[in-house]
Amino acid sequence: MGVIRSLLNTAVLGSAGAAGGWAFWTRNSKFIPVSSSDPILNSAAYLRNNPNRNPLTHDLCIRKVPLSKIKPHLLEKEGQLTEAFCAGVWGGLGYAYQRSYLEKKYKNDTTTAHQLWLRDELKASKYDVGTEITDHFQVVSKTPDAIVVRCGDSPLKTGVRESDGLFEISAAINREEGVAEFGLRSVFYKGLGTATEKPMPPHVEFAHRLYTKLWMETAIRNVVL
Repeated sequence: MGVIRSLLNTAVLGSAGAAGGWAFWTRNSKFIPVSSSDPILNSAAYLRNNPNRNPLTHDLCIRKVPLSKIKPHLLEKEGQLTEAFCAGVWGGLGYAYQRSYLEKKYKNDTTTAHQLWLRDELKASKYDVGTEITDHFQVVSKTPDAIVVRCGDSPLKTGVRESDGLFEISAAINREEGVAEFGLRSVFYKGLGTATEKPMPPHVEFAHRLYTKLWMETAIRNVVL
């Protein structure tokens, strides 16, 4: 989470004026309540990797965009909008700082050469199950409406981890309302051992939510006209 704090402190929280501009820019990205019966908590990846059902940091950010502003070809075939939104998350400017940081630290010609690192690769990928992203994320499920990645540590560590989580990137078309609804859902937890506290203290959870809004707003650019 150190990279998140660094990015936010330098890029968006430098002054009161910047904070005001940030609030206006992200005003359409909203966090909504999540239920303890959220389907992601019944997923195989969650049940397997949080065996002791340790406390969670769990949130959902949504953003609605009129269908008239969506690139028409993304509405023609089921699943295309989700793939394009996902590509916007990883290939967009919101992830650029973290991608560069992870590349310098973990990219090599042996253990991580098969993973996605370059922006062009991230923008072009279909994010099928098994896809590994910058040695920190791996796609664990994919449907036409949602792509879920495991996060928190290297995908090379396949067992239960000290720090773990799931991140769902979703897109749904609501033709009755005339909008596309985009979602970024996060679940973080301690996998190993038994915990009594949530994995993020309040100030880090706050930073995470700001970072989520940054990802949302920059990812949207990949799907709108």
